[in-house]
Amino acid sequence: MSDTIITTGKLQVSGQPFDIRFLKVSDIPEILDLQQLVDKKMEVPAFLQPLSEKEYQNILSGNGFMIGVFVNEKMIAFRAMLIPEIDEDEHLGIDAGLSRNERGKMIYSEISNVHPDFRGNRLQTYMGELVMEHVDKERFHYAATTVAPLNIPSIKDKLVLGMEIIELKEKYNGKLRYILFRDFTEDRKPPNVAEQQTISMDNIEEQVKLLNQGYKGVALQEKDGKWHVKYVGGA
Repeated sequence: MSDTIITTGKLQVSGQPFDIRFLKVSDIPEILDLQQLVDKKMEVPAFLQPLSEKEYQNILSGNGFMIGVFVNEKMIAFRAMLIPEIDEDEHLGIDAGLSRNERGKMIYSEISNVHPDFRGNRLQTYMGELVMEHVDKERFHYAATTVAPLNIPSIKDKLVLGMEIIELKEKYNGKLRYILFRDFTEDRKPPNVAEQQTISMDNIEEQVKLLNQGYKGVALQEKDGKWHVKYVGGA
């Protein structure tokens, strides 16, 4: 993918103009600088899993793609999509019940960072919509990602992009994660809400039980100061 501009726009808060373009290997120093800044400002450090220079090299060398948002030629946000290795342990296609061949048709929604000074402009979701549009649907039939429970902005972001919670389990050496999944071959449509339950996010056992019964998490709701997940469906 070239470094030509994908689109332009104006920030919702300040009205400043911005450009969005595909990133390349030469952008990695600026990517790392922004990641370091975002990491320092995180209220809950565990919510962000920073990538290494080597991991960004891997993505930008043909194993995915990234887009960046620029204001006055300075990067203020970026988002990545990763083509993962087909390993037999951590691949999210296993969690989605895909065969080994089908796992090769999955792409991951990877890290996204927004400069703290530019939050509130809906940039994370806007970038998400753009990367989903630019996924090669002939090659990739599925997208997946993991999100830490209580990382509310990130979970909301993924749900808006048509992903659904399909698992809640320990990944990456014992870290509890929601696994979200989208099948590009299926038309996006409102879920059948004939069978639905809303479960408190801290009730891990009940959520796992529903997911094992074939329910999917499709929305978040805040009740009495606590976050709940709306589950629909069932086997």
